[in-house]
Amino acid sequence: MMEKRWGVPGMNQTQVTEFVLLGFSHGRPFLFALFLAIYLATLLGNSAILLLVSLDHHLHSPMYFFLGHLSCLDLCYSSVTVPKILVNALRPRATISYGGCLVQMFLLMWCAGAECALLALMAYDRFAAVCQPLRYCQALRRSTCAAAAASCWLWGLLDSAVHTLLAARLSFCGAARLQHIFCDVPPLLGAACSDTRPNQLALHISSIFVGLSPFLLVVISYLCILATVLGMPLATSRHKAFSTCSTHLIVVTLYFVAANLNYNRPSSGYSPAADTLVSVLYCIIIPMLNPLVYSLRNREVWVQAQMILWLWGQQPNLQVCA
Repeated sequence: MMEKRWGVPGMNQTQVTEFVLLGFSHGRPFLFALFLAIYLATLLGNSAILLLVSLDHHLHSPMYFFLGHLSCLDLCYSSVTVPKILVNALRPRATISYGGCLVQMFLLMWCAGAECALLALMAYDRFAAVCQPLRYCQALRRSTCAAAAASCWLWGLLDSAVHTLLAARLSFCGAARLQHIFCDVPPLLGAACSDTRPNQLALHISSIFVGLSPFLLVVISYLCILATVLGMPLATSRHKAFSTCSTHLIVVTLYFVAANLNYNRPSSGYSPAADTLVSVLYCIIIPMLNPLVYSLRNREVWVQAQMILWLWGQQPNLQVCA
């Protein structure tokens, strides 16, 4: 599994070719069934959102344009981790290659950074719609939305590249074992025997600029929205504004709380099982919940979905009559 490599005298450093994933200790058949169900639900829900946003002209607005990108990110999130989890759940020895681990971590961090920026962008979209409705179409034109969404993906890519390059410099002593079911920055740092202070520093800086800064933008946007909504004279207008924003607020709260627990938890005081549970919530459960939250809380999405399903159901009858 490993080859000898030159290192610091007195340290049994090795060049790792694969990692053993220790999060599959018990209940492999149950884990396989559980993650397969979650993955299928994630694929179905997010693909349905993408299909609706693409096909229905009623949903061709900045809000749903960004929602389509969020669904695409959620599909990537699950596809980066869950297929490998399903394969390992069926194997007697759960492993991942060194290169595969770095690629998985790179893609995971890319999605994480992009989603933080995208959620902040969606909060600005709600701010512009509620607080500046007369300038909404001008401020969020199609070209502007496309450039902003591309910037979110690029932001996540740059952040991920930094973490991956730093992780590639780590050395591992003895058996390379990760107390996890997939590769992420915290378990990888926990398995390293070389100096991880640059990685820890990069993680903290990233938490501020990639995680905390978008969250503060979301908070500021919703404070402005709250002030505007409370000043509306009609109760029906206030209810409509709150219902429009509540969906995104639920998604933001779930995501940022789970992300903070995943990357900023103390180095001690958490069991490996708790670490794995937090990561699964952050990387796998939330991508499944996002389309469910939007479809249940957003009446427009639900109505348009029913309309498309009804039209598809009527299509064979139309062909027969012709």
